[in-house]
Amino acid sequence: MPHASDPACRLPTRLDRRAALLGAASALLAPAGRARAATATDAAGRAVPVPVQVKRVFPAGPPAAIMLYTLAPDLLLGWPRANRPEECAYMLPDVCMRPEVGRITGRGNTANLETVLALAPDLIVDVGAVSPTFVALAQRVQDQTRIPYALLDGRFAAIASAYRTLGRLTGRQSAAEQLAVYAERTVATIAARIAGIAPDRRPKVYYARGPRGLQTGLGGSINVETIELLARNVAGGTSGGLANVSIEQVLAWDPDVIVTIDRDFAAAVRSDPAWAGVKAVRGGRVHLSPKMPFGWVDFPPSVNRLIGLWWLAKILYPSLVPEDLRPMTRDFYARFYHVTPTNAQIEHVLAGRD
Repeated sequence: MPHASDPACRLPTRLDRRAALLGAASALLAPAGRARAATATDAAGRAVPVPVQVKRVFPAGPPAAIMLYTLAPDLLLGWPRANRPEECAYMLPDVCMRPEVGRITGRGNTANLETVLALAPDLIVDVGAVSPTFVALAQRVQDQTRIPYALLDGRFAAIASAYRTLGRLTGRQSAAEQLAVYAERTVATIAARIAGIAPDRRPKVYYARGPRGLQTGLGGSINVETIELLARNVAGGTSGGLANVSIEQVLAWDPDVIVTIDRDFAAAVRSDPAWAGVKAVRGGRVHLSPKMPFGWVDFPPSVNRLIGLWWLAKILYPSLVPEDLRPMTRDFYARFYHVTPTNAQIEHVLAGRD
């Protein structure tokens, strides 16, 4: 599971090696005057000190960076990875071009505590799995840096509550409430549209990742949460994260619909004889997910999936979702990404282009 939920987190080892050094460094580098007036309870049930004033926030991974950007772009110190110019076309340019600061959590974490301390954040935020591994990491970082570290639930169903907690931590409660309500209304509206369709009558969907389309999300994976909310994930029989599968397995599943985030796979699958027997391919129901500036289904799994839920519902149940996605996309991008895209940009996004 990407980000914050990937168990391949090596930072605790780094923390052990540097504990003595950081104990002294944190006292010198922590911003002065970080008095605490209250606490906020994070998704792990931890009482996280709320700074009196928050001006700089360090995102522990990509989902946290996106959520923070949507709520309070001015507070975002930087990004776990540098954004590309084509992605910045859909965000506030000055914020989008802020530096790459690495990530504390997940596979390939690149930010050690010296880096974090040197940036002098008032708050560290992680959005992802609330497992013992990440709870321990959050507490350990907070104890050694003296910087409040909040762990927020990264599940799709928890977006609204995560916004409300982040709003309290950053003093942006009003803005957070507006985004939380949008999330709740989106989920409730779409759930009501499909409520009359029994789960066993919903379409079978295969989520294809990679240029060959042979990586997918197993049941309960954060990567396929929105698909599983609306349809039957053909790989849902086994719980877990991402997995590599064979074309023989896909043929056995015989999905009604294929959703992919890989443009090369989407372009090649219709003429690939190995996939010719799959019902979704025969029926022309292979759909390339929009991905700019962030994926609508996954990659990374954060609040960007809210507009993606509308897109998925429309491709799966077109008669139940008659809305034109263009104005909905414009509204979402203006509300969450703080930039109103042009008509040409919206068409570019909906076509799944980079």
